[in-house]
Amino acid sequence: MSRNRRLKLQIFRLAVFVLLGAFFLIPIGAMFEFSTRGVTEDAPRTLNAWLTIAQTPDLVAAILASLGLAVLTSLGMLVLLVPTMIWVRLRLPHLSRVIEFLCLLPLTIPAIVLVAGLAPIYLWMNLNISDSILTLAFVYLVLVLPYAYRALYTGLAAIDVKTLAEAARSLGASWITVMMRVIVPNMPVAILNACLLSVAVVLGEFTIANLLNYVNLQVAIALAGRANATVSIAVAVASLLFAFILLVILSFFGRPRARVAPDAPGLPYPGAAGGGMR
Repeated sequence: MSRNRRLKLQIFRLAVFVLLGAFFLIPIGAMFEFSTRGVTEDAPRTLNAWLTIAQTPDLVAAILASLGLAVLTSLGMLVLLVPTMIWVRLRLPHLSRVIEFLCLLPLTIPAIVLVAGLAPIYLWMNLNISDSILTLAFVYLVLVLPYAYRALYTGLAAIDVKTLAEAARSLGASWITVMMRVIVPNMPVAILNACLLSVAVVLGEFTIANLLNYVNLQVAIALAGRANATVSIAVAVASLLFAFILLVILSFFGRPRARVAPDAPGLPYPGAAGGGMR
């Protein structure tokens, strides 16, 4: 690549980065500016709206409930999808299209239709099992299937699953060992991406929780907005910052570590160990 072309490519990347950064950061900055306004236009800026979050039990309970739902949904997604997708890829490849269709099906079903079908089930669960908001993890698991499936499918497609499985099986490893200790460690970025997408979907879900009369993070933001708009905006900005922190953590944990071979003294080139080139 020529020097001029490389310079133009770097300028283009910088321009795209600046435009996308402005697209995301300007609205967030405006939200933060609104959440720090005083009671009147002449009043100094204050962080009372942010301090009110920790002092409002309902908001704290909703935040903790959403975080618990995010954890349960992510764990359930991994337990359900990872072994199933690996087993289908290894032993039942003819079912891959069926699994893909079932996982992508929730994208075609509106949330209101899901609620209409799930309302009698949740009514029975509230009366006979539990009325905890954590039971929403079952329906949230259905919602995150399409996004988690694509992330895990990309990770599986990037490695030679059959070769790894055959090598492990030839050494006497069981199928569980092949899945958990051979294949799963080779797709950490895909698993982290699937978990991040699951957390993002759960933290941003409003319709199902509201129609089923549960108070999660988004429902609490809507309720807080009726009483105090600055507090609701502060909670929304805090949730966006939380998602950003997750992205930063993902970038660090998903980055491959560089391996540097130790220098062997007295061996200037590979052939020196065998007496040099002949």
